[in-house]
Amino acid sequence: MGKQGIDLNNLDKSHWKTYRFDEIAQNISERVDPNNTELTVYIGLEHIDSESLHIKRHGTPDDVNGTKLKFYKGDIIFGRRRAYQRKAGIATSDGFCSAHALVLRANPDVIDPELFPFFMHSDLFMNRAVDISVGSLSPTINWGALKHQEFLVPPIEIQSSFAKLLWAGNNQLAKNMELSTKANELIKSIIYELITLGKKSTLKPKIFSNIPFEDLVINEKGGIRRGPFGSALKKEYFVDKGIKVYEQSNVIRNDFVRGSYFIDEDKFEKLKAFEIKVGDILISCSGTVGKIAVVPSTIEKGIMNQALLRARLNEELILPEYFMYLFESEIMQLKLLQKTQGSAMKNLVALVEMKKIKFPVVDKETQKKIISIIEKQRWVCAEPIKQSKELQNTLINKVF
Repeated sequence: MGKQGIDLNNLDKSHWKTYRFDEIAQNISERVDPNNTELTVYIGLEHIDSESLHIKRHGTPDDVNGTKLKFYKGDIIFGRRRAYQRKAGIATSDGFCSAHALVLRANPDVIDPELFPFFMHSDLFMNRAVDISVGSLSPTINWGALKHQEFLVPPIEIQSSFAKLLWAGNNQLAKNMELSTKANELIKSIIYELITLGKKSTLKPKIFSNIPFEDLVINEKGGIRRGPFGSALKKEYFVDKGIKVYEQSNVIRNDFVRGSYFIDEDKFEKLKAFEIKVGDILISCSGTVGKIAVVPSTIEKGIMNQALLRARLNEELILPEYFMYLFESEIMQLKLLQKTQGSAMKNLVALVEMKKIKFPVVDKETQKKIISIIEKQRWVCAEPIKQSKELQNTLINKVF
């Protein structure tokens, strides 16, 4: 039984109505010239966190050129490019945003504006958004297709109860995220100290060397490789069941179970150079650049798509988890940023540049010590947040 007296496990949806999306929400299409506006807040897709209602960062008009979209406080900014990233945040002020987003405003006659953000984050909506996206390298949703999609919506008279329940869960998630801040700061300080002090660090490594990325991978062709481009992996090659195609969303979420794209065995054999294996490092290298994950032991047979870069490390030199924590550090992310090009959409430059980035490598005993310290702190950070997110997602998907 929910806190508001609603039994989410036994919802009777027989009297709920179906609406087209353009009846549920309005598409706000006001245009803004960043060079001629009094607005000071710019939101790019890079400012919106995946699976979060809240937008915590923003840019300025000086960051961008070209016509953008105006939004108003309370509007939802939804990333229509690469919808699998599940980016839909609530605007906390007036401003303007990337044209790769849609600015959406709830129709209060159909859906409570307090409930609308949760509808946007439901599997029902997000999976539909992915399905109607067009394009292979950068799949994008068109309003013309989205507005005709139909969704089952609860009666307006009970929506406020759903909204109160879901916001209570979201508030608990926010508290857990605040509590994790100190643990995250400790993680940052460990890596910062190691990178800046080297052998003088309190960790007292026996070995300390700055080694280029290209020298940390196994000595074989494809030790560092990006996923297949263009005609090599098109939508028409996808099948209902077969060999999995891993994508950027798997890395961003560090979740290798989700995913709905497959290829057949014949296509896999042709693309076997792009297979991923246990212990491989995967890096997102288009759009949301710089997210990283270690391929887990539970991985199903599969290949990566073009938005990912694979590194197969020489584990005699460096452990995958240690490399991942280095890569995620602010200092290494800054180095990575210097190797990107583009404005709203950051893309890694040629691999030759990426391969030159140097990483501080210590003896494996110290690597294991660092991994242990960080994983303990990460558990302190992540476990309460994970539980809150799972509960919130469960509640959202029971409603919608």
